Amino acid sequence: MKYIKYTFWLIVAVCLIIVGMANRGIVTLRAMPEALAAPLGISPDIEMPLFMAIFIGVGIGLLIGFLWEWVREHRMRSHAKSKVREVDALKREIDSLKTEKHEGKDEIVALLDKAS
Repeated sequence: MKYIKYTFWLIVAVCLIIVGMANRGIVTLRAMPEALAAPLGISPDIEMPLFMAIFIGVGIGLLIGFLWEWVREHRMRSHAKSKVREVDALKREIDSLKTEKHEGKDEIVALLDKAS
């Protein structure tokens, strides 16, 4: 199974290197359109290779997707946590009922009841 995992990551790495080599041209990324940046006097521009822009875009998309899923699954996580608390409370109640059942009885009889 390790070899399959290593082979998969090797293929991914080779694909990323090929994409990087094919897209080495410098591009300018602008945060605002020129028509809006000129009157405001701000023009946040960044020049970088195209493959970096692609990888950064994919990374930001993944982060947004992970955050969206984490928020979406909040209801399921809180439901599971409440069920765990409920199970723990019921276990404590069962243990207390077992000890109350054997009060005043012989210790040997209580141990035999507990074992069965």
